[in-house]
Amino acid sequence: MSAQTDLDTRERGAAALGVFERYLSLWVALCIVAGIALGHLMPGVFSVIAAAEVAKVNLPVAVLVWLMIVPMLLKIDFGALHQVREHWRGIGVTLFVNWAVKPFSMALLGWLFIATLFRTLLPADQIDGYIAGLILLAAAPCTAMVFVWSNLCGGEPHYTLSQVALNDLIMVVAFAPIVGLLLGVASITVPWDTLLLSVVLYIVIPVIAAHLWRRSLLVSGGEAALQRVLGRFQPVSLVSLLATLVLLFGFQGEQVLAQPLVILLLAVPILIQVYFNAGLAYWLARRFGVAWCVAAPGALIGASNFFELSVAAAISLFGLQSGAALATVVGVLVEVPVMLSVVRIVTATKDWYERKA
Repeated sequence: MSAQTDLDTRERGAAALGVFERYLSLWVALCIVAGIALGHLMPGVFSVIAAAEVAKVNLPVAVLVWLMIVPMLLKIDFGALHQVREHWRGIGVTLFVNWAVKPFSMALLGWLFIATLFRTLLPADQIDGYIAGLILLAAAPCTAMVFVWSNLCGGEPHYTLSQVALNDLIMVVAFAPIVGLLLGVASITVPWDTLLLSVVLYIVIPVIAAHLWRRSLLVSGGEAALQRVLGRFQPVSLVSLLATLVLLFGFQGEQVLAQPLVILLLAVPILIQVYFNAGLAYWLARRFGVAWCVAAPGALIGASNFFELSVAAAISLFGLQSGAALATVVGVLVEVPVMLSVVRIVTATKDWYERKA
């Protein structure tokens, strides 16, 4: 292939990707509908896929997550990670929102909406379980999916990787005490196998693979080779995101159709929680003079959830058919479309953010 032909091919791919990204919200909506419909029409197929899991971590979804985040991790110069010290204010804001605000604000929202405003519309014997599930969801900050949101809004990749790694370390010691305090339980059974396997699958393996791949590309073909690979794999990342969405809604298609009102009501405090925490992190970052490229992913990290851990914890503590498990599953269902809306908000407000007071 000639150089000109290769250039034309890349330009056509870039144009196609632009159209694809421009209508990403439409593709997301179609994937949600497709997932629910396929889950209803082919429950056996989705049951088999859902059963392919280890320690509550679904392996097909894990593969899709790798396809999503490895190309994004390829962009990171791991030799420059020490520069993340320049973003200490952004890290401080995100840690504050994740660990000092998010679990407690969700407990308040759960009491306000589930135990008070929506009480007469929900099964009375599941009220406490629903609130417990919401708390479990909020007490675990997101890991791998944050790389997707950060990439879509042009966030600083070194900060994102460092913040995710720091949250994972804190989660090991803080998840159980916070959940125990808010649920009033003397001891919490943390699903350590899920937590550790998720960190290894979603962080350790992709980071090592991306680092080795990046180094090999730079040695063999230099920066041009790296950019060619990034250009080819970016559409793969977005298609994998949509495929993940189809699977997640396919797994829960029967639940959505069987309990639409319950799903809708449980989504209300989750939606408020996401926008509140994202907005708080974004505003605090601006107040403290944090660069937008850090504040944008910081808002997304402050708002998103580590749903694999929360679902596993809910099942181990309260059972598969409990209200707690259902509440965490609703968190899974709203995660992608809601976080995409936050990406749009922080991107649209970049000029406002960077405007001098």
